[in-house]
Amino acid sequence: MNTATSHDINRAVIADRSSTIRRALNGRSIVLVGIMGVGKSTIGKRMSQYLDIPFVDADKEIEKAAGMSIEDIFDQFGESAFRSGEKKVIKRLMGEGQKILATGGGAFMNEEIREDIAEGGVSVWLDADLEILMKRVQRRSDRPLLKEDDPEAVMKALLAERNPVYALADVKIESRTVSRDVIAGELVDLLAEELPAIAEKRGWK
Repeated sequence: MNTATSHDINRAVIADRSSTIRRALNGRSIVLVGIMGVGKSTIGKRMSQYLDIPFVDADKEIEKAAGMSIEDIFDQFGESAFRSGEKKVIKRLMGEGQKILATGGGAFMNEEIREDIAEGGVSVWLDADLEILMKRVQRRSDRPLLKEDDPEAVMKALLAERNPVYALADVKIESRTVSRDVIAGELVDLLAEELPAIAEKRGWK
């Protein structure tokens, strides 16, 4: 009689798919991209546990390097200075070994950053609809780009500008109003299915 529980089966499936992913990556990174509020950090942390790959938040590393919050960087030096620092930090992080990296919402807009990501790993676009995004971002007051009279209009404009660029990512998954475990599990399935072909196409060894 088979006494294995569904929890045991799920763990076994995740372990098997994680092995497939790690073999395909061969030391490279998984980089999460997408608009603010889409859940890159929360999903990234769960993926880190599933795959046993360290998680790094690029925004936290930028704050550490600057010695101040992103909000203060914007206020004191402007967005241009922030983007310059962001590019340097992400380039450094991509050269520091395998990780699951959550990037800021505007990072993938930079062509040099996209090239660094493509060279050092696989990019994953976390997408979500406007209603979900607004509910999430309104929980926090430290979003410099949304400090406007009509933050929803700003978000709509950002999505219109950025979504065509996010679409250049290697893999896309929808972030919805379900638990991070569900989304992370779906992403494990998706990467296990698609990464071997991506690795072969790029000649990863």
